[in-house]
Amino acid sequence: MEDELRCPTCKQLYANPVLLPCFHALCLGCALDIQTPYTPGAGLTGAAAANAAGVGASNGTGSAVAHNGQHSAGGAAAVGASAGPGPGTRHSSHSSAASTASSATGSESVTSDQDQSDKVSIFSEADSGVVCCSNTSRPVSYAGTGQLQGLLQGSVVAPPGAAYCLTCPLCRKLVFFDDGGVRNLPTYRAMEAIVDRFCAREALRCQMCETDPKVASLICEQCEIRYCDACRELCHPARGPLAKHTLVKPRGAAQQRESVCGEHEETLSQYCLNCKMPACGQCIGEQRHQAHEVQSINVTCKAQKTELSHNLQQLSEKARSTTEFIQRLKGMSDKVTESCIEFERLVHAQCEALIQAIHDRREYLLEAIRMDKDTKIRILKDQQSNCTGKLQQTTGLIQFCIEALKETDSAAFLQVGSMLINRVANTDMTWHQEVTNAAPRVSPIVDLTLDDAALTRAIDNLNFIQMKAPSTPKILPTDCSAENNSVTVAWQPPNHCFVEGYVLELDDGSGGEFREVYCGKETICTVDGLHFNSMYNARVKAFNSAGEGEYSELIGLQTAEVAWFTFDPVLSGGAGSGLIFSKNNATVSVEGWEHRVALGSVGFSRGVHYWEFTIDNYTADTDPAFGVARIDVARNKMLGKDEKSFAMYIDRQRSWFQHNSIHERRVEGGITTGSTIGVLLDLERHTLSFLVNEMPQGSVAFRDLYGVFYPAVSINRGVTLTMHTALDAPKMDYF
Repeated sequence: MEDELRCPTCKQLYANPVLLPCFHALCLGCALDIQTPYTPGAGLTGAAAANAAGVGASNGTGSAVAHNGQHSAGGAAAVGASAGPGPGTRHSSHSSAASTASSATGSESVTSDQDQSDKVSIFSEADSGVVCCSNTSRPVSYAGTGQLQGLLQGSVVAPPGAAYCLTCPLCRKLVFFDDGGVRNLPTYRAMEAIVDRFCAREALRCQMCETDPKVASLICEQCEIRYCDACRELCHPARGPLAKHTLVKPRGAAQQRESVCGEHEETLSQYCLNCKMPACGQCIGEQRHQAHEVQSINVTCKAQKTELSHNLQQLSEKARSTTEFIQRLKGMSDKVTESCIEFERLVHAQCEALIQAIHDRREYLLEAIRMDKDTKIRILKDQQSNCTGKLQQTTGLIQFCIEALKETDSAAFLQVGSMLINRVANTDMTWHQEVTNAAPRVSPIVDLTLDDAALTRAIDNLNFIQMKAPSTPKILPTDCSAENNSVTVAWQPPNHCFVEGYVLELDDGSGGEFREVYCGKETICTVDGLHFNSMYNARVKAFNSAGEGEYSELIGLQTAEVAWFTFDPVLSGGAGSGLIFSKNNATVSVEGWEHRVALGSVGFSRGVHYWEFTIDNYTADTDPAFGVARIDVARNKMLGKDEKSFAMYIDRQRSWFQHNSIHERRVEGGITTGSTIGVLLDLERHTLSFLVNEMPQGSVAFRDLYGVFYPAVSINRGVTLTMHTALDAPKMDYF
């Protein structure tokens, strides 16, 4: 808040603040510093001329300017953020002089709150940025379009009697004054009181007390030190050079003053809504307020405080949300640091693993080279050994032949001559094939090249990808629902994550283990075939190739207590079944004489369920059967003829219970048109019972029923039935 309490010119806390017509504030001393004289018929000079030119260029006819006491939004809020022209140091001498002059000469300052407020109302209706103030009680002139044109041309036409002008350092609007200058501006009492309270809260303590500083009673304007009474006598005596120092009361010592009418010296008790100014009782009786709407000043103040409080509450909520957001950002900053440190460790480990893999591969390749070298050397040695053996054999043959040629006995030579000739010829032939044309079996040069181009490219392209396990999806409660024995779950994808799919899980409706019911890319899923009157908990998680994210928060969905269902034409055999469905599949009939089974649209495996059939038409001598069946029941037989169904068939006089073609326990009492057949399936006790016209038809028909059962009926020609569901189960007094 402190920025709001600082003057835009001197940057210090407001001293004797005055209120400009644009509803910006200045210290009185600052206002005296920046006001400039204005000579009628002459243009503005100095900073005022430059500011006026800026006003004319920037404030076109489309800008929003306050008039008749109303101010444009954001004017006061800019005090702390904008820096207007003027000296950068505190105007202590001007402020003190202005304060002394203001208190000593009442004729030169404005003493009437009413007159002060009245003067503020004189300004531009045409949004030229020029405002006029006079020492008269009512406007004498207005800055209109002509003045705007003058601004655009570089000269300003002031209203008659203008002697001073001032440019607001915040909004750059130009204000004209008469001979009283800025002293005609009203004292900004609210700002003055707020600054005093602020200074009081700042605990202006004595700066010379060594321990437990006392409240300061005086402050030296020259030393700028606060003193309590005791320290003033001790540290700042009023003698010698210190006698010339000015001691004043510190800010916050001002007394609460009551606003009174300067003209009639009465308390300001009324508020004129037309003039938008406070007034006393005598002012209201004057002609200038005749026919004006007047309200008690307390009522008006309370209304505006209420409106301001309401707006502040809304703004406070936004500020609170922003504060929480900033805290989250701070928390995220710490998390970013931790995440980056962990990620650096992971990258370092991955790079070390890659380097180790390259080292391992290098050892493997070097070992392959060594093995290739050993293989080649072994092959060359074998080839060398073979050639050496051949050479030795050939050399021995040559030497033997030479010795044979030395034989002088012809008969002895001829004994082996032919054989030697053949051996030499054969040796020469094989030598040509095995030695002369022979080549090294292996190359002495390594004919392999290390293919590292792909790996080099992979290293060059080694980079980060946004591939982490996704964060948690958010279930949308408003889009989730439960209807009959189905639940629908919807969720919102996680932000800033790549998601390949979702996994939806439900428990068993009794708080048991979760099981997967859906896996895919959709963000909404309906699960059918659940238990009635059960609370199912659902959760969802996202996944991608990097892994699975965390589960979402649980959401509980309650299925219906009682089942609503109809006949299901598809489960009953489709179009070729011969069954005729009507009334939204609640009524069924058939044309043929063969029994046909019609199944309900839901199956039951838990809970207590009750439904009824009304006999709409019963004209033939036939036996309709009612009961339950499994999904794979035979649909072209009477209900109860196979092991998949449990039924009661009934005629006009009696009924039987039937299962797997075994019928038993005949019960007297039949049906006619209009009769009602009730079926009670109690899967908590695993029993099946029947009622005829709301009366039990015998005792429990079947026991030990486990599994999933569908409501079923079998009929043939001459019978029309209507099924009624979502009924409360009757209380049976037998077990």
